[in-house]
Amino acid sequence: MSGDASRNGVAFTGRLTVIGLGPGSPEQMTPEARNAVERATDFFGYFPYVERLTLGPHQRRHASDNREELARAKAALALAMDGREVAVVSGGDAGVFAMAAAICEAIDHGPAEWRALDIAIVPGVAAMLAMAACVGAPLGHDFCAISLSDNLKPWELIAARLRAVAGAGLVIALYNPVSKARPWQLGQAFDILRDILPARTPVVFGRAAGRPDERVAIVPLAEARSDMADMATCIIIGSPETRLITRDGRAPLVYAPRSATGAGPDVTQGSLSEGSLPQGSPS
Repeated sequence: MSGDASRNGVAFTGRLTVIGLGPGSPEQMTPEARNAVERATDFFGYFPYVERLTLGPHQRRHASDNREELARAKAALALAMDGREVAVVSGGDAGVFAMAAAICEAIDHGPAEWRALDIAIVPGVAAMLAMAACVGAPLGHDFCAISLSDNLKPWELIAARLRAVAGAGLVIALYNPVSKARPWQLGQAFDILRDILPARTPVVFGRAAGRPDERVAIVPLAEARSDMADMATCIIIGSPETRLITRDGRAPLVYAPRSATGAGPDVTQGSLSEGSLPQGSPS
């Protein structure tokens, strides 16, 4: 999205780029994202994401709290209107429960002149993709992503979507599973899914993928608990057809078969015993 913008008939060259920084490991940040960071003069984002960046003396941070997305988007757009090279950063991919949607929403409901700005969205490695790679290929067939946060949608809608996608046989990636202000949703989500899915359906808890403090655990749905996750955890819940391959001396592999029958086996392949869990349990 690009175009020359003007104010009072005077053209200016401000630009806004929304950048997905990846899940946290420097190796998982794309070259396109690195180049976009080098070009920008001003950076807006949630405190931990902005602090990841190594900036030069000509670059400035404008960090804010996690629940200030729309205000952050408006401030970034306003600065870009002043001719600055502005970057808005998100962890993972900027378009998955992140700042790209907030920027588009701000433009949609904001001043008409914002629509003339040069806007670019730079994709990143999403958290669910990084976590899936840690355990095999759990997203190898049809899947969906759902945020458990009810800050912007009612819990009843979240619950209805969980029932619908579990009943349809989709693998589910859960974002924003718990927080201090929302301690109960994940437990209820597991209860909903236990009424639909086999008890031994694999559940992957993944935290800090690719970073030194990475933690991954695989448990059966019957044993999944809300205290196994925090806000930084991405959870992948298998479908009835999800398979688990046990391996002597190695962590198991979890994958979705490339074909689907819709019938759904009664149990998944392999065992989810305590001894097979890789790298401990996230907290």
